[in-house]
Amino acid sequence: MNYLSIIDKYYPEDNELRTTLLTHSRSVADKAIGIAKAHPEMNLDIEFIEEAAMLHDIGIFRCNAPDIFCFGTEPYICHGSIGAELLRSEGFPRHALVCERHTGTGLTLDYIISNNLPIPHRDLTPVSLEEQIICYADKFFSKTHLDREKTFEQALASVAKWGDDCARQLTEWRDMF
Repeated sequence: MNYLSIIDKYYPEDNELRTTLLTHSRSVADKAIGIAKAHPEMNLDIEFIEEAAMLHDIGIFRCNAPDIFCFGTEPYICHGSIGAELLRSEGFPRHALVCERHTGTGLTLDYIISNNLPIPHRDLTPVSLEEQIICYADKFFSKTHLDREKTFEQALASVAKWGDDCARQLTEWRDMF
């Protein structure tokens, strides 16, 4: 897979949105790859980790998030589902799972329903170790402050809005990775 050709297809212009996507995704990919390389005992697919991390936010262009140069019409919470649809249509169903499962530390069906979220009503929590590592790495990088990595405490605070389960999951991943 050539992830840059997919990014080029959906982000053809050299503008702030493309720069935001590429910078954020590269930071997430580098952190995820670093974690994977630090754990050879896990037998992780490092090539997949890089590809999926670079594409995990591919759907943001269809969302309304002007502070990160997204001027679409969909709520930002939908970017993972949108990205999953795009990657499935490109023939990459495994990569699509990372898109739809990286919000918070993953969203349970109960959480989605109880909060009336406009995303598919199914469990959207990371399953494979590769998905978990990408999701974990993503929590350390904002799309509004591209020049810095969050501390664990800052990442923990940012997932608090998704509830106690997300905070517990992030802590578990910290201990695992």
